[in-house]
Amino acid sequence: MIPYGRQSVDQADIDAVVEVLQSDWLTQGPSIERFEQAMAERCQADFAVAVCNATAALHIACLAAGLGPGDRLWTTPNTFLASANCGRYCGAEVDFVDIDPLTWNLDAFALAAKLDQAEQDGTLPKVLVAVAFSGQSCDMRKIAELAERYNFTVIEDASHAVGASYAGRPVGCGEFAAMTVFSFHPVKIITSGEGGMVLTNRPQLAERLQRLRSHGMTRDPQQMTEPSHGPWYYQQIELGFNYRITDLQAALGLSQLGRLDDFIARRRELAARYDHLLAYLPLTLPSAQPEAESAWHLYVVRLQTERIGLTHRQVFEGLRAAGIGVNLHYIPVHLQPYYRDLGFAEGDFPEAERYYAQAISLPLFPLLSDEQQDHVVEQLRRLTE
Repeated sequence: MIPYGRQSVDQADIDAVVEVLQSDWLTQGPSIERFEQAMAERCQADFAVAVCNATAALHIACLAAGLGPGDRLWTTPNTFLASANCGRYCGAEVDFVDIDPLTWNLDAFALAAKLDQAEQDGTLPKVLVAVAFSGQSCDMRKIAELAERYNFTVIEDASHAVGASYAGRPVGCGEFAAMTVFSFHPVKIITSGEGGMVLTNRPQLAERLQRLRSHGMTRDPQQMTEPSHGPWYYQQIELGFNYRITDLQAALGLSQLGRLDDFIARRRELAARYDHLLAYLPLTLPSAQPEAESAWHLYVVRLQTERIGLTHRQVFEGLRAAGIGVNLHYIPVHLQPYYRDLGFAEGDFPEAERYYAQAISLPLFPLLSDEQQDHVVEQLRRLTE
């Protein structure tokens, strides 16, 4: 079975983890700070806060933005559950903005129209989670302009977009978002096994993120309510969580970061091959967002079902039967039972629903060979022509 994505771990990665295992620090040690500094430098950001996974990163980013009961978080329905759930963890209401029919990202023009109506209704969001779907940023320039006009905080969920760029700068630089979240899950661009990170240029946000990931604790005398009792002393000054990453994970992530350029180059090469090999099949291929250079976490095609003799499901299952581990990113979040119980229904976000009825994620990862990719294309041709 050719999976849709998988990690690429070499001997240098293994050696980096073994070195930590043989050291004095398995967690809360120096490897974490080295990983954070390296990511911040790579992304041209001032601060990076590593955590146990990207869901935790989204949660504390929302808390750092002041999201709470009575507030609203908006995001795209075409994303993983965590992009919406992070708002619910904070007690906020969640709503969605439909997707652009070309890029399949959150539609900035639909966002503008929805914000105009929300301003009249008194229902503006406090936080917008803008998801860089498949590795490509949304129209972040327009989104940032809207955030300034309507006074909401932008969190870019760039879980797919480590190594991507927008407007000539790395995703994560903070030019168009208050915070950027990365994921280091094994199928992502680089992996730490599990892991996530929040990047920001705002020192107050970084300070709070660091506190929230570790029980709301501080050892900083300037944050304490009374003088220190001694070198052992700490205070819990708010309710936080145990969202810490380990040194084992950080060492793996830092080692992987050294190969990021190679990973991105191969992903872009494979995406270009797909563009060429699939050009004449009854498919809609991915489109580029202006100013965005994708990291190509995913390569998604949409079946032109009116030109194909098989159904969406039949093509999907036919590819699986041929040993190709295709997937579908994503089931629209608003159609999940939990969100239906909150009042959402079919027809609420029609573009995302049309996308779901046609989309298939094809295998894309650095170790995918040209021969394997040719097999994927041949099987897709067999099922669609």
